[in-house]
Amino acid sequence: MGAAMNPPSMSEAKSPASRRKGRLQLLLILLGVIGPMILATGMYKLQFWVPEGRSYHGELIGNGQTRADLGVQAQEDRWQILVTAPKDCSVDCQQLVYLARQIQIGLGRDAGRASHALAAAQPLSSEYDAKLRREYPQLQRYPLSLTDFHKTAGDQAVPQLWIIDPHGNLVLRYDPTVKGKDLLNDLRHLLKLSNIG
Repeated sequence: MGAAMNPPSMSEAKSPASRRKGRLQLLLILLGVIGPMILATGMYKLQFWVPEGRSYHGELIGNGQTRADLGVQAQEDRWQILVTAPKDCSVDCQQLVYLARQIQIGLGRDAGRASHALAAAQPLSSEYDAKLRREYPQLQRYPLSLTDFHKTAGDQAVPQLWIIDPHGNLVLRYDPTVKGKDLLNDLRHLLKLSNIG
């Protein structure tokens, strides 16, 4: 005759209280894993608790607009520091052109990854044109289509400086009050993060 089976002892039997405890632990583990994802999705979709801080100094352009949308027809496979002059290139514009060249030089060993350029809607004065030919031999110059420019940049009458990626996408925009150090830090940060250009 086979041995009789012993009934399970009290310690082996699952009591309703221990089942509830196990379910609670499972629920807490799931909340710990899935909860942050639900919270992050909600923050993104509903735009709450989004930090206001940022690490760049210009206006971020993240809507897929390109250099061509800005009214500049150019082929450039490097990062570009572009100054746009919707009116004549007077003091503010000339200061931005100077700053664009200095920023490119300030990149040091990464200077070859960027270029500087001027897109003007009006012809330059003969004096300034001669100065650019003499002192800015690497400056690229383009005509600026005001129709396209105003569609993209609005009714901006002041010159602006743009950082454009190697695919021609507008990345950051600055007004004439930008500080050179801030602009250089932004561009260095972009070059550090980028594996293009």
